[in-house]
Amino acid sequence: MDIIEQIRNTVESHPIVLFMKGTPQFPMCGFSSRTSAALREVGAQYHSVNVLENPEIRANLPRYSNWPTFPQLFINGELIGGCDITMELYEKGDLAQMVSEAQKA
Repeated sequence: MDIIEQIRNTVESHPIVLFMKGTPQFPMCGFSSRTSAALREVGAQYHSVNVLENPEIRANLPRYSNWPTFPQLFINGELIGGCDITMELYEKGDLAQMVSEAQKA
C-alpha cells in the first residue's frame, strides 16, 4: 500500500482523525496542543497520528489534503482544517456539534 492509500485508509477508517506533531498526551507544538485540547473539551474520541514518527506521512499528507501545515483535523473523511479553523469552530460551538454527529454515525 503506498503512502497516499495509507493516509486515505486512515482517514476513512475513523470518524475523527487528527494528524498532529506529537500525541494528545504529549503534543510537540503549540498548534497541536491547542487542537487536541479543543477536541478533549468537546469530548471527542478520535484517532491521532503523530506525523513526527512517520516522515512519509508528514511529507505526503499536505499533498493528499491540499493543506500545507499541521495539525490537520478530518471528520467523516473530510478535511476540517488546522488549529485556527478548529479553534474558531470550538469557540462558536460548532466543533461540539460536528464531533457529536460524527460519533453517532
